[in-house]
Amino acid sequence: MEFPSIVVGGSHTLHRTVTEDYTAGNYWSDAELGELLSTPGLISMMIEASVHLIDSHLPKEFMSIGKSAAVQHEHPCALWANVAMTVEIREFDGYHVTLEMNAFDGLGLVARGTHVRSIVNKRWMRIKVDQRVGTEISRYVM
Repeated sequence: MEFPSIVVGGSHTLHRTVTEDYTAGNYWSDAELGELLSTPGLISMMIEASVHLIDSHLPKEFMSIGKSAAVQHEHPCALWANVAMTVEIREFDGYHVTLEMNAFDGLGLVARGTHVRSIVNKRWMRIKVDQRVGTEISRYVM
């Protein structure tokens, strides 16, 4: 299957406000800098931007799933800051999309990185998930 609307150079920008859900304090109760944007929160925002970009161009029976992510969290970003995550398609081989990701707040660069997503058929993916989950559950139930 071909996905002609996924093109190298395509981009999307997602804007988010850093709420407590995205801070270090949400992940670690004893975090000394709990009011700062955490790396897991940042990556979550960046991946959300990637999904918005790719999945909006796919037929309804397809979706993208994460394959890898590499992020450099360059500068701190505080609670309530407005952050813009820009993702751009750098490579596309027909099934794997490589994205460049950048996050900025009002003071400049917060983070940068790359993310690879694979395009899969939803029905096929459900079968694979059910096979794996069924196998894992049967180990513990029997």
